[in-house]
Amino acid sequence: MPLIPQDALPYFENMIYFPMIIQILEKDRKSIENGPFKLKGPYLKLIDGALEFIRIEQKETNIYLRRHSMKVIKGKNEGSLTQYTFMHGGYEDHRRYLNVRLRNRTEELISVYFAKAELKTK
Repeated sequence: MPLIPQDALPYFENMIYFPMIIQILEKDRKSIENGPFKLKGPYLKLIDGALEFIRIEQKETNIYLRRHSMKVIKGKNEGSLTQYTFMHGGYEDHRRYLNVRLRNRTEELISVYFAKAELKTK
């Protein structure tokens, strides 16, 4: 039996990806606000909608982690890898993620949340 339950992994990974997505979208939002866009509204609305969905899911993930005594700690970035420690029930699981994988998955998730935000506005 694994030390970290398989059903807990998505929650751990949410805590890796959600902060990255929020940081990226907030930075992009500022770029659009300050950039030479003629019609900023649609872009800002899409980003704001995506951020709303992400923050709701992040809150749910935080509640789940707290209830199950789980924690994610970002370790060192070793060039092409970033290490994370998942803590649950007194056990630690050290995992390394390829930075390329982190970037690609973050991009996938941003597309998912943009799609959700677009559906909400229709």
